[in-house]
Order: sequence, then structure tokens, then C-alpha cells
Amino acid sequence: MELELRFFATFREAVGTKVVSREVDDGATVGDVLHELEASYDGLEGQLVEDGDLRPQINVLKNGREVLHMDGMDTTLEDGDSLSVFPPVAGG
Repeated sequence: MELELRFFATFREAVGTKVVSREVDDGATVGDVLHELEASYDGLEGQLVEDGDLRPQINVLKNGREVLHMDGMDTTLEDGDSLSVFPPVAGG
């Protein structure tokens, strides 16, 4: 199945583009995709997953809805879904 992956701020820099289309296995979860992204892009290694869970302060949205309010890393993805990945935000 095909997903649209959207990256923001420093994650966009690490990937080199804002949007990536990616083929994943049927039944893939958010966790599967995040692990695959860390393995595929050096700049994302260790930035998305920590101890098998989403790193603190990272926001991942499936079709505009925060996955932490769904099944977290176990949120199942479907063909055509959009996954947006936001790094921690700091400012003052």
C-alpha cells in the first residue's frame, strides 16, 4: 500500500524534501514506518523512536489526527493514509 509521508522543520532537512510517497506492507503500523524511516535516513536515526515508543515531544499525525490519541505506535495504516512527522518545537 502507498502512504504519503510529510516532514517538517529539521526532519524535512534530514529527509531532503517535504513529502515522500512510500510503499509499505499491508497492515503496517506507525511504529513499522517510523523504524523504517530511521533505518533509511541517517539524519533520522534515533530521532523518532526511543525504547520502542515514540520519542518524547515528537508529534505524528495520521490523516491530521495525533496517533497518541489512537493506538500510538500500534496505529494501523491504510492505503492512501498521510503520516505527518513533527520534531520537538522549542522557542520563547
